[in-house]
Amino acid sequence: MAILRGAKLRVLGIAGSPRRGGNTDLLLGEVMRGAASRGAEVKTITLNNLKIAPCQHCDGCLEVGRCRVGDDMQMVYRELEAADRIVLASPIQFMAVTAQMKAMIDRCQALWARKYVLKMPPLGNRRGRKGLFISVGGRKVANLFEPALATIRALFNTLDIAYAGDLLFHGVDEKGAITKYPDALHQAFLAGQRLVED
Repeated sequence: MAILRGAKLRVLGIAGSPRRGGNTDLLLGEVMRGAASRGAEVKTITLNNLKIAPCQHCDGCLEVGRCRVGDDMQMVYRELEAADRIVLASPIQFMAVTAQMKAMIDRCQALWARKYVLKMPPLGNRRGRKGLFISVGGRKVANLFEPALATIRALFNTLDIAYAGDLLFHGVDEKGAITKYPDALHQAFLAGQRLVED
């Protein structure tokens, strides 16, 4: 187990489900609990509680690397910059992440501009960051998570966040159904521990 020295690792959980206390919330809660058990400082933000407008494609960020839209996404930028580990949690809706999660991701265009246009670190510095993705879906098809995974991987790559893995569960739809998987919440707890130990 890695020993945390100096400042604690900061783990940011981002809940993308519109349903409070649902399956991804339960899994995210266990990941964060696992991270905290290893000494990390944890914080969770719930996108459905925030006012985040869709990207307006105004290209203002291409000039300064900052989004001109003055809504709650400005706080999310600050939290991303402060985090050492980022955990994104979203159920699958129409083969993708939720609209709340996608709006946040699209607004990271400003961070894309920092990296690829202005040649700056997208999150303000070059310290090593890692990210984890949590998702559930009601269907049991083989490619259920592929579109969402492509989006999440693209985001992590843009933000220079190393992909630390994922927790994906098929056939989980009704609220609380994840509790019927005896090992799922335990897997999430262990994933949170590994996220800060590596």
